[in-house]
Amino acid sequence: MSQICSDDDAAIGGIIRKVGAEFGAVGEGFGPGDAEVSAMSRHYLPEDGSCYLVAKLNGHVVGGGGIAPFNSDKGICELRKLFLLPESRGYGIGRSLLEQCLDFAVLTGYSACYLDSLRSMETAIKLYERFGFQRLDAPMEGTPHNRCDVWMLKSLLANND
Repeated sequence: MSQICSDDDAAIGGIIRKVGAEFGAVGEGFGPGDAEVSAMSRHYLPEDGSCYLVAKLNGHVVGGGGIAPFNSDKGICELRKLFLLPESRGYGIGRSLLEQCLDFAVLTGYSACYLDSLRSMETAIKLYERFGFQRLDAPMEGTPHNRCDVWMLKSLLANND
């Protein structure tokens, strides 16, 4: 896994759109429809409290996942756009991406991590639950992904692990 660079933008943008379409996340109100998808490397900078990690398999970009501040709340981050191509699933890449994203979030000083997803992404949701994410009854106020139907939050404070 490595921090995204501009050379990865086209591949990651294509993967996010392709996998989003696979699960019905197309258009406004879903992560793959965000403007940042076309140039992810410009929007995920560690100095801004964000990162986007790229996963490669046999030298080819197969997916990625990121952390960014959630709205203007400095204490809460959001897990964003963790997507893997079908042929790269089952190798532990998603788990590794999630681990590294959460490690970054803790080191950056976030106290909690939010995410929104879709019920159809069953495998991803099970992974999030294994990592301690708890389901919420409604989205957190301010999420632009108003068409998602699963919302989760994880405390990143050491005494709540």
